[in-house]
Amino acid sequence: MIRFEHVTKRYADGTTAVDGLSFEVAEGELVTLVGPSGCGKTTTMKMVNRLIEPTEGRIFLDGDDISAIDPVQLRRRIGYVIQQVGLFPHKTVLENTATVPHLLGWKRQKGRARAAELLDLVGLDPSVYGDRYPEQLSGGQRQRVGVARALAADPPVLLMDEPFGAVDPVVREHLQNEFLKLQEQVRKTVLFVTHDIEEAVRLGDRIAVYGQGSIEQFDTPATVLGAPANAYVADFVGADRGLKRLSVTPVEESDLDRPPVVHLDDPLSTATERLRAEGARWAVVLDGDEHLHGWIAADDTRTGSKGTVRDHARRMEAWLPLGAPLKQAFATMLQHDAGWIAVIDEAGEGRFLGVLTPARLHEALRRSVGADGRAVPRAEVEVESVAGAAGL
Repeated sequence: MIRFEHVTKRYADGTTAVDGLSFEVAEGELVTLVGPSGCGKTTTMKMVNRLIEPTEGRIFLDGDDISAIDPVQLRRRIGYVIQQVGLFPHKTVLENTATVPHLLGWKRQKGRARAAELLDLVGLDPSVYGDRYPEQLSGGQRQRVGVARALAADPPVLLMDEPFGAVDPVVREHLQNEFLKLQEQVRKTVLFVTHDIEEAVRLGDRIAVYGQGSIEQFDTPATVLGAPANAYVADFVGADRGLKRLSVTPVEESDLDRPPVVHLDDPLSTATERLRAEGARWAVVLDGDEHLHGWIAADDTRTGSKGTVRDHARRMEAWLPLGAPLKQAFATMLQHDAGWIAVIDEAGEGRFLGVLTPARLHEALRRSVGADGRAVPRAEVEVESVAGAAGL
């Protein structure tokens, strides 16, 4: 969708902002450009909509050389969101959102209907906020309007220049979550500029880490964190990059242990026998549809053999969906002081899949990217874990 071929931007005073950039962004991909101030990331983004013209090289949008496209027409094909939003103070929220459809000649009713649809999509009820003016909104609400305006004409490409940088950390995290949900629905091709590695890791399908005018590494968040290309990247992503990898490594079914399972209507004696046979201290309790209900401890089954599991089962306080980040799993374990957490398949109507333990969490993190950037097979991880536990 977006392709840079040997692109350089050199100013009249001899300053080279970017030097020999070559990379591609696939359709529907969200790529974050991250680096310190003055590294060339914003220059890169502004060359896509020709706010800045390259000195050398070519940039393609959906196969078309953008140098051959009228700049105004090009910009109307590209959504653009900046940190200060840039809403027109004399126009209402609905009018601001409908700006590009209006410029493209859409009928007024169609433009307003589209604007209302987008406001609703970003979490702003058009019946409540549509007639308000920018000064009547909070910073976070103005950013939502900015995103809605950028999407109003349904552009295939979205350029975002530190759009959440001017709001406080709590609002920023909320906006990031909302934007990820929105991106799942609209699947735009996005270039997202940020100086915050945490934001880049959280949002990006891939990350371009900038040095001084060049890309030092262009890869998935897990690879950038697990196998930095050089000392510069390692220093930029931080010494705690192992912890950051928790945010980008999902829980997979192969990470789970399968504990003893009993059902609500099983006789208590069945639970006792199963726990004894497997040498376990607890079992997961499912209902008749194989949905997670809770758990039962071995001590609960020693009160006698009368009754059913239902009489002694404890409700499950927390669980995770398959695919949740390991960071969420780790945080949930700490919050509930738990030695394991149940995992369900939300796509499969809540079917119980297994449990994640701290040992399995560690294996999943190590397997995601090895020290040399390769995938580590489970067998190798397990052998190393056993050896470590034995002090070998």
